[in-house]
Amino acid sequence: MRSRDSLVQLRRFDVEEKKQKVADIEAMIQDFSQMVVDLDRQIEVEQERSGITDVNHYAYPTFAKAAIQRRDNLRASIDDLGEKLGAAKDDLADASDDLQKVDQLNERAGKTKPEEDDAGQMADVPLVRLSLEPQEA
Repeated sequence: MRSRDSLVQLRRFDVEEKKQKVADIEAMIQDFSQMVVDLDRQIEVEQERSGITDVNHYAYPTFAKAAIQRRDNLRASIDDLGEKLGAAKDDLADASDDLQKVDQLNERAGKTKPEEDDAGQMADVPLVRLSLEPQEA
């Protein structure tokens, strides 16, 4: 029974770890997207300040060129993270399926001891012995 419980705990830990990875990647994508929006705004302000919107113009602001490069790098990172997010979600789905299978196996096997119930809820319930022998009246 211990090995089955350990297996369930291991699967739950694996699922939680993969959920955290998905959440981390989603947070990074959100942060990078916000940075892209901020850089777009900064580029626009710099172009308005200088009056030059043509990137190939000789007097185009250096700050705007650098901001465009950073923005493009962030967009590439977002695309890469999007692929990693898809893979992480697939891993999470696989781990969730494994956990569900182990839980179903555990339910089929049944629990033999009241202490094994979740959160010790059966600890306060008195045990009743059943006898198959007829009782005399």
